[in-house]
Amino acid sequence: MRRVCLTVPTNRECTATLAEVVAEAAYAREHFDVEVCLLVLDSSADFAAHARTLSGADDVWHLDEPAQREFLRRMIRRSGVAKPDLVADLLLPDRLSYGACTNRAFLIAAALGCESVHRRDSDSFFQTYRGEKVFPIHPELLSLGLPAHRAGALEDRLDPSLRDATVAMVGASFVGEMSVDLGEVRDHEAYYDLVSLWAADGTSEQEKRALVEESFTGSEPFDGDTAVLGVVDPMRVDMHNISFHGLHERIPLPPATDTIGSDYFLIHVADKARLPGVLHNRHIVNFHTAERKTDAGFAAYQMRFAKFILSMYYLHFIYERMTDDDPAAIAAIVRESAWRSREPNEVKIDLLERAYRGLGGRFAAVADEIRERRASLLAEACRDIDDFALLIDAWAALIEAARGTSLRDD
Repeated sequence: MRRVCLTVPTNRECTATLAEVVAEAAYAREHFDVEVCLLVLDSSADFAAHARTLSGADDVWHLDEPAQREFLRRMIRRSGVAKPDLVADLLLPDRLSYGACTNRAFLIAAALGCESVHRRDSDSFFQTYRGEKVFPIHPELLSLGLPAHRAGALEDRLDPSLRDATVAMVGASFVGEMSVDLGEVRDHEAYYDLVSLWAADGTSEQEKRALVEESFTGSEPFDGDTAVLGVVDPMRVDMHNISFHGLHERIPLPPATDTIGSDYFLIHVADKARLPGVLHNRHIVNFHTAERKTDAGFAAYQMRFAKFILSMYYLHFIYERMTDDDPAAIAAIVRESAWRSREPNEVKIDLLERAYRGLGGRFAAVADEIRERRASLLAEACRDIDDFALLIDAWAALIEAARGTSLRDD
């Protein structure tokens, strides 16, 4: 029987979301021959409330940060990796990191003996269609980890030469609010100036316009299943509605802190390496929490977006050169990207400040902070890439060590 990990990393109150994911796990057990480990990595102040929601569910692993840290300590010691203290900091930093929390889920899934990881986010819930919840785990379990010619997709667009390869990724997108918190200024003339900054160098004006139009906007509501087998376009899937088999044990995610988008790297690896995947339409409903609308929450989120823009200078370089999922080759490209001149990113951060200032209102305060933190933001973006290369080098040893490390103290 397959053993799979359904995971929700959270740093906020999310009892309603957890109740829905408990139902998704139960659905998977009822409809498929699988064991489902429900893994909740909980850095919130609402651990007790979450525990009550999870108390009646089967095979739940609800871990607060001290429990995660203790597991990491024993796993890293077993792995024998170089710079163990730095690796520990990259896996559980003292600042928010979307990549790091998902990397912990990958490692703990290995410790639990799970062959695949199915990630959901705490600021989302499932669509309802004809009175029933639309669970993404259904199309995921129909195809993930199977040879492509046995995948349960409804439409086959895969190159015939890839039919014997394993389906490495199954995912979909979202409906609801924009995946970045810029909806209130989408009609502002400066919105284009801001969002177009994440385009790769050399992108034409027409291509930028198209990129801005489709960025962060989600998909159509569910109206019956579609599932397409092929090499999945990274623009069509979202990390709060994704599953991986095998790939997550070969390559980690960038552990960048205070940066949105740092957890999307494997989607691009799957694309560049031409790994079979399935794109379905059981999209998750995205919403913005009340905290994000506060002054502090707004400012923090916009600075994460700013760091995302700066990170793309390096990530575009990497994406353009990746051709497979070989960890050594990818680590070399990552390091090469960090050696490049920072001058283009210095131009980018000035344009970023100008775009935020052009949006006016409280966005102008974000521009002020970008100006004040200009040097440190540029340095952090480069350091994040160096850290990523180090983590790629250590990843195989960490995964192997995780398989032999109990989640309970030995």
